Amino acid sequence: MYGSATVVEGSMTQGAGQGPAMRTETLRDFRVPVTEPVPYGVPGALPEEAPVYGEYPAYYGEGAPVPPQPSVPPQPSAPPQPPMGDPAADGPAPVDGDEFDEGYTPTHRDLPIIGRGGPGDTVQVQYVPQEAPAAGPGPLYVVGDVHGYLDELVHELQAQGLIDADRRWSAGNARLWFLGDFTDRGPDGIGVIDLVMRLSAEAAAAGGYCKALMGNHELLLIGAKRFGDTPVASGAGTATFQAAWLLNGGQRTDMERLEDVHLQWMQRLDAAVLEDGHLLLHSDTTAYLDYGDSVEDVNDTIHELLNRNDADITWDLFRKFTKRFAFRDEETGPQAVRELLDTYGGGRVVHGHSPIPYLLGEVGTEDGDETRGPEAVNGPHVYAEGLAIAMDGGVTMAGKLLVVQLPLND
Repeated sequence: MYGSATVVEGSMTQGAGQGPAMRTETLRDFRVPVTEPVPYGVPGALPEEAPVYGEYPAYYGEGAPVPPQPSVPPQPSAPPQPPMGDPAADGPAPVDGDEFDEGYTPTHRDLPIIGRGGPGDTVQVQYVPQEAPAAGPGPLYVVGDVHGYLDELVHELQAQGLIDADRRWSAGNARLWFLGDFTDRGPDGIGVIDLVMRLSAEAAAAGGYCKALMGNHELLLIGAKRFGDTPVASGAGTATFQAAWLLNGGQRTDMERLEDVHLQWMQRLDAAVLEDGHLLLHSDTTAYLDYGDSVEDVNDTIHELLNRNDADITWDLFRKFTKRFAFRDEETGPQAVRELLDTYGGGRVVHGHSPIPYLLGEVGTEDGDETRGPEAVNGPHVYAEGLAIAMDGGVTMAGKLLVVQLPLND
C-alpha cells in the first residue's frame, strides 16, 4: 500500500460484485477489424482478403514460346465455339441474364503446369499436388505473463517452433493462447502487443490461431490512458489510474507509443476461455464468478462494462482481477478451483498473474523480502491437488517466461 491515494497490485480487498448487466454480442477474433489501418506490418491484405493458395493459372515452361494462335475465318455453317472448352465443364455457367465478358474463358480451379518436354510441339502435363490440410486442431500452447520482455518472449516462441528467425508464425495449425499482462515493468510492452497482433493474423492465415486473454495490467493501461488522473473510489479512499499504473511498473515509453488500435484490441480481449478441458484465466481468483455463470456470460458482461467508459466501473474490474492466491491454501484452494470448474467446465484451471515464486513462498511480497531466489523456476507449477497450473514464471524477477504445450504431463 502506497498512501491513501493509490493502490499497488495485490494489496486490495475484493469488493461487491456487479449487478445484472445488459448482454451484448462480442467479438471472438482478436485481429484488427478491417476498418482499422494495419499497424503491425502484415504484408498485403488481412487474412480474409488473402488470395486462395492452390488456384494456379497455366503457364508454359521457361523459355518456351506461347504457341501462336492461327487466324481462321469463321465458317458460316458452323456455330461459334468458345475459345477453350465448355463452360459447363470448365467452370460455373453464367446466371440468367448474365453473359461472360468478351474474351473471358471460364477455367478449372486446379489447372496443370505445362512445360515443354522435348523437341517439336510435344508438351508434358503435370499436376501440382495440393497439400491436404491437417485434420483437426493443432497442438495447444499457453504463454504466461510477458510484462514487456519482448526478447525473452521471442526466444521462447522460437524454442517451441512457433515462430521462425524472422519472428513470423511457423507453426501451421497450432493454437497459442496468451494469458494476459503484456505491458508494464518490462522494457517494450507495446512491442509485445504488436507482435501478438501480427501473429494473430499470420496464424489464422496458416490454419491455426494466436489469441489472448485480458489481464489486470490491460485493464490498468486502458484506465490510465482513458481516465488519467480522474479520481476513482477505492477501498483505501481516493485513487487514480495514472498513479496506480506508475506504481505498478507503467513505462512512459509504452504510453507514448500506445495507439487507439492497441486500446481497441485490448478492450476486445476475453477474460476466460475453455480449451481442450482447460479453463484458461489470467488471475488465480474466484472473482470471475461475480460476472456470470458461463464463460460466455463472463466475457459478455466484462465487455459491456468496459464499453460504458466509466472510470469507477473500470477501476472495480481492475481491482477484482488483481486478487490472487485463491488456490494456494492446501485446505481451501482445491475447493476454490472446483467451484470455478463446476461453473465453467473443464478439468483444470491454467492461470498467470501470481508469479510461481510467490506461490512457492520463495518471495514474501511484491516489494521484495526474498528468502530464496526465483531463478530456479524452469516450468509451470501444478498445485491445488493437481487442479491448477500456474504459468507466471516471474520473468520480472529474474525468473523465466513460460511457453508450454498442453496437456501438461506432471
